[in-house]
Amino acid sequence: MAPIKVTKICCIGAGYVGGPTCAVIALKCPHIQVTIVDLNQARVDAWNDPEFKLPIYEPGLVEVVKEARGRNLFFSTDVDKGILEADLIFVSVNTPTKKSGVGAGFAADLNYVELATRRIASLATSNKIVVEKSTVPCRTAESMRTILEANSKPNTRFDILSNPEFLAEGTAISDLFAPDRVLIGSLQTPEGKDACEALKEVYSNWVPTERVLTVGLWSSELSKLAANAMLAQRISSINALSAICEATGANIDEVAYAVGKDSRMGPKFLKASVGFGGSCFQKDILNLVYLSESLHLPEVAAYWKQVVEMNEYQKRRFSKRVVERLFNTITGKRVAVLGFAFKADTGDTRESAAITLIRDFLAERAHVNIYDPQVGEAQIWLDLQEAMPTTPLETIKKSVTIYKTALEACSNAEAVVIATEWKEFKEIDWKHVYDKMNKPAFVFDGRLLVDHEKLTEIGFRVTTIGRGERL
Repeated sequence: MAPIKVTKICCIGAGYVGGPTCAVIALKCPHIQVTIVDLNQARVDAWNDPEFKLPIYEPGLVEVVKEARGRNLFFSTDVDKGILEADLIFVSVNTPTKKSGVGAGFAADLNYVELATRRIASLATSNKIVVEKSTVPCRTAESMRTILEANSKPNTRFDILSNPEFLAEGTAISDLFAPDRVLIGSLQTPEGKDACEALKEVYSNWVPTERVLTVGLWSSELSKLAANAMLAQRISSINALSAICEATGANIDEVAYAVGKDSRMGPKFLKASVGFGGSCFQKDILNLVYLSESLHLPEVAAYWKQVVEMNEYQKRRFSKRVVERLFNTITGKRVAVLGFAFKADTGDTRESAAITLIRDFLAERAHVNIYDPQVGEAQIWLDLQEAMPTTPLETIKKSVTIYKTALEACSNAEAVVIATEWKEFKEIDWKHVYDKMNKPAFVFDGRLLVDHEKLTEIGFRVTTIGRGERL
């Protein structure tokens, strides 16, 4: 049996993964109709915004959508029509960590994946290739296949593939244009291999063949979790070393540079910081912890759990250092937090270190000024409310002010905390900032972003993560 020729793709889920991924597929494959569907009307409206005020900020994304939207890229809330017409369906829905029930705090909540799978099974009247795009636990594809086969109509066949995304927010479009690899997992049956070839052919429109890796279903699912866990592990490793540097007078930048020069290691993900965030790292490691415990591998679970615990420790350690440097109290003092997104060049705030820091500062009864160039006020209030569920939002608002510029946020503050590595924080007029602040003026660089010596010359008392006081 020959692989089917894909002419219509439907993506269920118009979020951070589905939106950019399928927009690039549409751009690179003008002969394929790509429809991204989502039940969230406001989100779909934003994707269809005439002025391209998209629901996601990602460098280069607007240009991609401008070129393809209305040509062969469509955004819709008509999920059923999208499913019915498609040859290939990406399931790209949210898989958050469970908040209650079995596996709460660790396991992925697969409710949305199951709902999407059941919707496909109930509607499909022709053969479909169903592609698992969401980050899911190992063997989720097996559950999806069971649901599809149990509910399929006569003479309708479903082939399941795993095609995890390896995008980094902030560079997602360039990652999609020139990926390190595209991973496709399939059942090792003739039908499974044919489905794999069909998806491989879609990617072959712009991705070199040698970069498309075809593996078994379970290997594909586990590879995604493994990649994120090992990247996060590197960050926690360098952050653990940053604590030693601060205690000894060593400089973590110099240590990381020396270690990164080893060709076996390389320099990537060796940048000490206040901690990692984002939708994937913590979620995927906790998923791996739960999987390991389920498989009766407690030592493996404990090993990966420590990566997350080190990340939490780094955030606590940083906020404690702010309090200590400000003469052991920040009660009534004004702290400017620059950056709210979990990293630069994205508006995503999920698991952002800034949220933890602000919560800690508010617990110390400080006044907090916030500025971020991409995160909207509504999102900031939502995140702070979620981080402090027992505190009414009105109470939070009495101690927190959101500003439109970094300079305004820093005015009359005792301390500036750099929580996100936005380029503009490197380039602002620090002398002007110093003049507007209360003295002594403190800067706490949680991202190794600013010039420590230059700011010290201006008059700031500078604390840089991973840098001790002694020479």
